[in-house]
This record gives sequence, C-alpha cells and structure tokens, in this order.
Amino acid sequence: MTILLSGFEPFDGASTNASWQAVSALRDAWDGDEPLVAVELPCTFDGAWPALRAAIEQYEPRVVIAVGLAGGTSAVRLERVAINVIDARIPDNAGSAPVDEPVVADGPAAWFTGLPLKASLVAVRAAGIPVEVSSTAGTYVCNATFAALMHGSSGREGVRAGFVHVPDGESLPLASTVTALRVVVETARADLDGSLGVGDDVVRVSAGAEH
Repeated sequence: MTILLSGFEPFDGASTNASWQAVSALRDAWDGDEPLVAVELPCTFDGAWPALRAAIEQYEPRVVIAVGLAGGTSAVRLERVAINVIDARIPDNAGSAPVDEPVVADGPAAWFTGLPLKASLVAVRAAGIPVEVSSTAGTYVCNATFAALMHGSSGREGVRAGFVHVPDGESLPLASTVTALRVVVETARADLDGSLGVGDDVVRVSAGAEH
C-alpha cells in the first residue's frame, strides 16, 4: 500500500505554506511499513490537479490525502465535500482568477470525501489536537484540487482519497499538525484493511457531536 500526500507551494506573497511543511515533515519522519510519498503542488488552477494526477499515476497509491492551508483557523479541518465551482477571491500563482466556473464541465454538483471522516475526527481528537469536520472547502485552488481528486477517484475500488485543511504554524504548532495528518493516514489504512472498528465514540459523533 503506497500512501500519497500532497501540499501546496506558498501563495499570495507568503514565503511558506504550512500544508507543504506538514506533509514534507511527515514524509521525513515516516516509519510505517508502507512507502509514503509527498508531492508539492503548484498553487494554480491549471497546474495543481495535473501534478497530483501524475503522482497518482506514477505511484498507484491506495491512500491519497491532499492537504491545504486554511488561514485564520486554529483546528485541523477534515473536509467532507468538494463543490463543482471555482470562484477565486484572489488570483492564483499564475495570475488566474476564474469566477463562477465549473471544476469539471458537465460534472456533478459536488463530491463527497472517500476518507472515514468521523473515525478520523475521534482519533485526532483523542490525540489532543483541535479538529473538526468541515462542510466547505471554499472555492479556491484547494477545493478545485479536492473536486478533481474525487472525480478522478470515482469508481476506483480499494482507494481512500480526500482533503484536509490545516492551520498556519502560528495557530497550531507544526508538530501537532504532523501528528494529526499521521492519525488521518493511519485511520484510512485501518479502514482499507478492515481493522477500523466503529465504537461508541464514532457513533456518538456521527449523531451530531462534531464540535
């Protein structure tokens, strides 16, 4: 089982991007039995998905987790749904700022994640890290990449794919973000190999205790 994580390059004048810092740190510290590959994506509408798709085709991973930066938040956000629209609040790194355009022409209105969100929520919370399930990934490059990932993953059996937003390093220490991503990866692996139990905590969270 190969695991593929992606993060983004800096954008909007920043010198770093916490998503790539966390993903590359987890790759460097990874000690699991399966290989973990990390790829840095351009923060552009035209470039992000092709770069991620190329990595998927090369490594044929069974777990794919795209990670992006959510500025102004202090919790890790497990994204539930990607919507089929681009509405850029600022230009991307190539200067492109589409408004009200679909991610996938003639595609569905939205796609749900393939990750076990509620089990991941419980597990990350148990690690003492602020976490929440989010029902909006925005309308910028992160959402566009998430939507393209889920569209490209549809129909693939035995694959867990999805998107996670992380805070910047000032709002949550990098070490905590790395731990949260490791837990999400391990939960997805457990879901694939059938060892993920649905305990009382997951049932309770599924009933609405998400905050």
